[in-house]
Amino acid sequence: MTTLAATLIGVGGTLGGTLGGAVLSQRVTREQNRRADRERAEDRHDRTQETRRDLYARLNTAARAYRAAARDAVWAAERGESVEPIILDTAKEAWSEQYSLAQMALPKDVHQIVATLNLALGVGYSVVKQLPGSPDPDDSRRRAKNWFSGPLSDGVYLLEVALRHDLGVEVEPDFEHTRTRMLAALDNDRRSLERLLASERARPIRSI
Repeated sequence: MTTLAATLIGVGGTLGGTLGGAVLSQRVTREQNRRADRERAEDRHDRTQETRRDLYARLNTAARAYRAAARDAVWAAERGESVEPIILDTAKEAWSEQYSLAQMALPKDVHQIVATLNLALGVGYSVVKQLPGSPDPDDSRRRAKNWFSGPLSDGVYLLEVALRHDLGVEVEPDFEHTRTRMLAALDNDRRSLERLLASERARPIRSI
């Protein structure tokens, strides 16, 4: 082998080694970048889920507290005890705040449940506020207790199940059917109660 041939072989080997190293380095860099992208995406997903969990927990807590405050006010009225309005009003404001914060962040299906429950809670508030001036106090208290222990209790339960389902904590296989059925029932009951309350407000007050 001549000196020139040996030199060319050496140069070719060095060049091949350099190119091979460069290609390997590029592959390693691309894999590192892909791994970093995956980790960033997973981190964003985890932060989003954590934020959603916190939001859902506050929303669920506020709904339960609002219902409990209204129900307790009805029971207190039945026992002849004075009702402290600030407790119910505070629970109402806490729910309204969480509802306002959640509206822009909720998925469509969850938002539908929350919006329907918001209307139902509002009717419950009206039920309590109309108790003192009711023409039939016993019947009004019975109706109020039935509302808070029946339809509204089911509505709060539906919210909790929907939130857990959306988070993937408890996935109900037939949830869509259950959600549709319970939402329709809550909305129908709420409308019926609204009409009844409106008719009572429209009655003329009889003078003694």
